[in-house]
Amino acid sequence: MGATEVSTTPSSSPPPGPRRGSRFPASARWTLVFVVVMIALVVAIWPRGGGDDYGSATSARPSGPAATDAQVGDAELAAARRDAALADCPTGVAPQGPDAALAGITVQCLGTGAPTDVGTATAGKPLLINMWAVWCLPCRRELPELAAYAQRAGDKVDVLTVHAQEGAQNPYLVLKFLTEVGVRLPTVLDTRAQIAAALRVPKVFPSTVLVRPDGTVAKVLPQVFENPDEIASAVREHLGVTT
Repeated sequence: MGATEVSTTPSSSPPPGPRRGSRFPASARWTLVFVVVMIALVVAIWPRGGGDDYGSATSARPSGPAATDAQVGDAELAAARRDAALADCPTGVAPQGPDAALAGITVQCLGTGAPTDVGTATAGKPLLINMWAVWCLPCRRELPELAAYAQRAGDKVDVLTVHAQEGAQNPYLVLKFLTEVGVRLPTVLDTRAQIAAALRVPKVFPSTVLVRPDGTVAKVLPQVFENPDEIASAVREHLGVTT
């Protein structure tokens, strides 16, 4: 029906009397329709699963057939790795602490395709982990700021990006995305959501996790950083490192 419920036919009109129209003006009803549609869209892409963390659920992505499921041959994947020219994944500089959150977790280093014991690789230095995904629009905006911060921080803080579970099964797509945005940060693929579960990261993208040199989590920040200064401020506050 349209914005009104009154018939325009001149004949057979009911006797004059109180009109039972809508209680809301047309503008208010259209606002309500808009809100309902937006809620439906959010529900369509919201993570499925009953928990608040990644222990038993998958990451969010739009429903329907996914480009993230398509695969390519070895030659195309190797070419994508060359084009992306990602920085090497970090290597540990000290033994892991007894309470290291990432102990025993092995994932694929995207730049090389080799397995990486991420707990060992990140031990001994302050660490910034950024959880993101190719289908996350705020991530596209934030990743270049992270790259600028990593250059600024130098060897004071390791910066490692982690692609969330959904989409991580397709390294080619992730490599092409990073090539497109011009970001060459070291990246690993969290194909089984092990990193997200170990760090207790909420299903919010992007999310940044600050980890102490002993491997314990200092702070989880489910937010978008707009510039390197904001990142440096968070690192200083939660890790005690000035960058």
